[in-house]
Amino acid sequence: MGTWDIGPFDNDTAADFGGDLDDAALEERESMIRGALRRAADHADHLDTSDGERAVAAAALVVAQHPDGEPACPNYGPLKPLSELPADLRTLAVDALDQVVAELSELADLWSEAVNGPKWRHGITRLRDVLDPPIPTQEEALFEI
Repeated sequence: MGTWDIGPFDNDTAADFGGDLDDAALEERESMIRGALRRAADHADHLDTSDGERAVAAAALVVAQHPDGEPACPNYGPLKPLSELPADLRTLAVDALDQVVAELSELADLWSEAVNGPKWRHGITRLRDVLDPPIPTQEEALFEI
């Protein structure tokens, strides 16, 4: 695993995906992002590391366009701007992220053995929560009032 940190683009596969997006025509980029998310979301069995890493990067790009999202990695992510992504990619990104951290994910298995594994998992949860915010408990809701 050519990984140097826990961010969505902090590995060779995701950085290459960002470069591939830059090399692609503007009208092809959405389908590349959709394809990366779909490959992860549709896995009923083993999800390999590369597909998981691309899915996390693609989800980060969807999150970056969400009003509550953070920008994608400027160093290793795509340098060229993306067109506005359709809202249906948010649901697909949530499904993909769920598969990335599932029991049958090779990427989750690798991170479970790493020192920074809990931080990586927290980062995935943060991405997911932007796209599908958790429903606050009654106690949390009272504190918001």
